[in-house]
Amino acid sequence: MFQALVEFQRTIYLALADQIKMLSAGGDWLAFLAFVPMGVLFGAAHALTPGHSKAVLATYLAGSDAKVSRGLLVSLTLAFTHVTIAVLIAVLSLPLVSIALGSVGRAPLLEDVSRGLLGLIGVWMVWRALRQGHHHSHEGEAVGVMAGLIPCPLTLFVMTFAISKGVPGAGILFAATMMIGIALTLSSVAVLSIVFRERLMSFFEGRPRMFEIISRLIEGAAGFALAAVAGWQIMWT
Repeated sequence: MFQALVEFQRTIYLALADQIKMLSAGGDWLAFLAFVPMGVLFGAAHALTPGHSKAVLATYLAGSDAKVSRGLLVSLTLAFTHVTIAVLIAVLSLPLVSIALGSVGRAPLLEDVSRGLLGLIGVWMVWRALRQGHHHSHEGEAVGVMAGLIPCPLTLFVMTFAISKGVPGAGILFAATMMIGIALTLSSVAVLSIVFRERLMSFFEGRPRMFEIISRLIEGAAGFALAAVAGWQIMWT
């Protein structure tokens, strides 16, 4: 499955490279625009591969009390931030920005900031789960922004190539359609996580005391997982 996704992405990327080369040589923008929708499939397939904070998204939503609408907003925020950060890094190309870049397709400084903030969210969820009473979650969009601070490596590749060929607009346009595809995949993860949590909680709904305990356990476990994973990644990556 993973290899098939990689080959699918490679096929689209090579076709995109040809399109950008033709534009650079004075080709037709209409032909490129006809190709642009492939970015949706490109982004959706790319988001299915490891990374893109799917585990963070699923863990957070499984432990929160967010409804489907809030879950979709969180996933859209994550996708937007994830792609936009990569576009900004490529477009600005400032010496200050390059300090944060360790190797092609990575931004270690932003990654550590993202993981550190997510770890704090995890600690907050554990603390809240230990308090008396049920508390509503309002930090969902913040989680989307924090997780999205890790730039999309494929967007960086696309943008860098387009800029090197003198057609940055083509890269931005394709990145926008990629963002739609990534958002579709992340939204599916969000909905499945929320439906799983709601089905589990509905089983205990007729037992108020048990419902409260299970709710706190899920939130506490999700918070602990976020904090633990964030700490482990900061120390070992």
